[in-house]
Amino acid sequence: MNNFVKGSLALVVSRITAGLNVNCTKFLLPLWIAPMSFVTLRLLFGTAFFWLLAIFDKPDTSATRDKVKLLLLGAVAVFGYMSLYAVGMSYTTPVNFAIFNATQPIWVFLFSIFIRNEKVTTGKVCGIMLGFAGVVAASLASPVQHLAPNRFLGNTIALVSSLFYSVYLINSSALLRRVSNLVMLRYTFTGATISALVFTLFTDFSAPMFSTHSNHAAILVFIFVLIFPTAISYLLAPIGIKYLKTTLVAIYGYVSLVVATVVSLLLGQDRFDVMLLAAMLLICAGIYLVSMAERKTTV
Repeated sequence: MNNFVKGSLALVVSRITAGLNVNCTKFLLPLWIAPMSFVTLRLLFGTAFFWLLAIFDKPDTSATRDKVKLLLLGAVAVFGYMSLYAVGMSYTTPVNFAIFNATQPIWVFLFSIFIRNEKVTTGKVCGIMLGFAGVVAASLASPVQHLAPNRFLGNTIALVSSLFYSVYLINSSALLRRVSNLVMLRYTFTGATISALVFTLFTDFSAPMFSTHSNHAAILVFIFVLIFPTAISYLLAPIGIKYLKTTLVAIYGYVSLVVATVVSLLLGQDRFDVMLLAAMLLICAGIYLVSMAERKTTV
């Protein structure tokens, strides 16, 4: 299995679980757990999980300066992304949030051109534009109003959260040339957890699902979030980040949008709209074009 296929498979699985996380988060917040309490518990679990895996990892020989960079990256980018993700989901529908959160490829594409001088190809540009057209088309779909108390605010927060994740992608891609996947995860999650705990000192921890009787479904969903979107998804993502170009990594984020859309329709968290179908077709075409363009230059 070559690196391109290995990275692509890892990202597909990672993004599928991330897409399911959109629907799980909408189900849990804010009824069963407060947004920031949700983020803190996810980060604590992820940090413990990745440090536990260190037992099976090779000895860490990473430079101290790289570890400090990873801690700062986690404290700002990972914490910022997860926090905005949770807060924004409370105001809009899963599909709308996933749509605006899927603007990551646009930011990454621009960052890669102006900061890292990444090569611009026709395939990449066409893929990005098709993906962007899909985002625009999906944004024109009408949401279920009672599930979107403040659609504009939620969508705006989703847009900003995509910026934070793009910063994470750009910087982690560079750092993974010098550190292992698990080292990156251990230190970025540790940095994010420190930020979360500091933030929690000034806010109230609220998780009714742990204190009420009708909590079985909520707890099961929360356990799923901890195991798959938190542990498994983040464990697989660095494989794709390591072997694929940053723009393609971001493009695979569109898989989460497709998954979140389909599951939302099945669960009644949103309703079908012809614009959603057009958006998914455009997004899939964008993934294909960028994937083909990257495959020509990826070993």
